[in-house]
Amino acid sequence: MSIDLTKEFIQQIELFIENKDDRSILALLEGEHHADIAELLDELALEESTYIIKLLDSDITSDILMEVDEDIRESILKNLSAKEIAEEVEELDTDDAADIIAELPEDRQEKVISEIEDEEHKADIQELLNYDEDSAGGLMAKELIKVNENWNIPQCLKEMRNQANEVTRVHSIYVIDNDNVLKGRLSLKDLLVASTNAHISDIYIPKVTSVNVHDEAEDVARIMQKYDLEAIPVVDDQNHLEGRITIDDIVDVIKEEAEKDYQLAAGIVQDVEADDSILQLTRARLPWLFLGLIGGIGAAGIMGGFDNLLKSHTILFYFTPLIAAMAGNVGVQSSAIIVQGLANDDVKGSINNRLFKEMLLAALNGFLLALFLLIFVWIWKNEFLTALAISLSLVIVIIVAGIIGTFIPLFLDKRGIDPAIATGPFITTSNDIFGILIYFWVAKMILGF
Repeated sequence: MSIDLTKEFIQQIELFIENKDDRSILALLEGEHHADIAELLDELALEESTYIIKLLDSDITSDILMEVDEDIRESILKNLSAKEIAEEVEELDTDDAADIIAELPEDRQEKVISEIEDEEHKADIQELLNYDEDSAGGLMAKELIKVNENWNIPQCLKEMRNQANEVTRVHSIYVIDNDNVLKGRLSLKDLLVASTNAHISDIYIPKVTSVNVHDEAEDVARIMQKYDLEAIPVVDDQNHLEGRITIDDIVDVIKEEAEKDYQLAAGIVQDVEADDSILQLTRARLPWLFLGLIGGIGAAGIMGGFDNLLKSHTILFYFTPLIAAMAGNVGVQSSAIIVQGLANDDVKGSINNRLFKEMLLAALNGFLLALFLLIFVWIWKNEFLTALAISLSLVIVIIVAGIIGTFIPLFLDKRGIDPAIATGPFITTSNDIFGILIYFWVAKMILGF
């Protein structure tokens, strides 16, 4: 059962900490899941959170530290000595341990690593710290079960028991040769039913999906999603088995990427959170807001160029927000579909075919909406040419917005730029400007000004 974080419960914990009643704190938290304790620490003051971390055993607090908010973890680590941090990371799998150490300043990293007593664990962590954090090497853990293709069944079982002591959860059994080259995977069922005289080379499955240590985290996530994998082996350029990535790490990658894309779509250029400072939030939001301001000035300049047209046909002014809004909405819809397709690797075929399809879709939607608008304006003002000008411009604006919304994310993706940027103010502002220009140009051509 999870901790019920009521006001009374938190106050009780705070009182125990104030009175240094360690026995009551331990009794209250005994048997609770580390994720629930981490949630509790998020509600306490820094000094109180640090007190609990120092009170509990390292085998529990190491998992708690991985669950607490990143800013809180950073603050807690500042209040722990290098030896205390080393005790925490020694209880963690190598990938989590490397993540925690990577958050420390470089001088503290060296001190913490020097305090780690397990030399093999230390070496594995140092190796992982050399990889980019957004690569497969940066995500992988060194703990895994691997067996040699030349072993017989009894020897294999013996070695697996020894390795299992260091592995939290066994997802897969990987098969290697004498040079640590990945050869395949071993089915637990095949291992259990095999004759004791058999060798691993007789029963292992040679086909195994793997990723390279330098592959991007997003590509790893895409592969694991495609093949429904709980874990995937990581190899180097010579196909040597280096580690494995588990589904929990990939879920974190997917979550972080979704948050990043959502912020980009909203016009936020940096990774920020609601609790960040006003200055940080301003720096993240202001660039796109400024772009929107420039776009608005541009639209106003375009309208100024059609001053005579607006004076003689005031009704055109009334529908300017509608045209701008439709252009922005259609552009965002088109770009959102393309960005989602790119993220899921569903966008296939040539760009020309994709643009042609989007143009037909936009033309159909534009025609249906324009027909309704034509009838409405004609009945309202009894001016067919004016109604035709507004409706025809709407069709053209929607088609152009659909093409822009499709082309821009594809173009950005080809250039190695995150296409999610095309679903935000960038696409909205550009379509607003094009929409206003097309609107008044079509109206001028039809109405004869």
